[in-house]
Amino acid sequence: MNCNIVLAGVGGQGILSIATILGAAALKEDLYLKQAEVHGMSQRGGDVQSNLRLSSKPIASDLIPLGKADLIVSLEPMEALRYLPYLSPQGWVVTNTAPFVNIDNYPEAEKIATALAGVPRVVAFDMDALAKEVASPRSSNMVLLGAASPFIEIDSDKIEDGIRQIFASKGDKIVESNIAAYRAGREYAKK
Repeated sequence: MNCNIVLAGVGGQGILSIATILGAAALKEDLYLKQAEVHGMSQRGGDVQSNLRLSSKPIASDLIPLGKADLIVSLEPMEALRYLPYLSPQGWVVTNTAPFVNIDNYPEAEKIATALAGVPRVVAFDMDALAKEVASPRSSNMVLLGAASPFIEIDSDKIEDGIRQIFASKGDKIVESNIAAYRAGREYAKK
């Protein structure tokens, strides 16, 4: 098993929570993992990005080279486009289509949709709407994790265990809400 994942979004969306959950699940699968993250301006709505490398063999570097990402997972469509140069020819993009417009020159939705349509393997939908429908607006990141999970060779039950572990201190209601969001995203992507 070898999986290189670029996680992208905007500060406060929960990208680093996804990385933590996947890391916990990878450890339960006895996988090696390396992670590097950038979140300098994250508290002000800036770019947040994490490289997550999972493997059944030791990993030399925590950074993913250009063209070597198996998966780009993004809670923001423009951020998904930003990291396309990292995508391998066989890679997948899993992204939210609901924009987080935080800059004056944010690209038009049509331009972003056209660019994403040019990617051979993409799962793109309004994860915010699905999160509101099944759980809460704050669980979009768990919908995203669920939508990405079919493309990651980690047992889904172990990812759910990671969700339980990460959110346990917030109470059972929050844990179950996040698991419901995860499952809804997973079912959507499997369609």
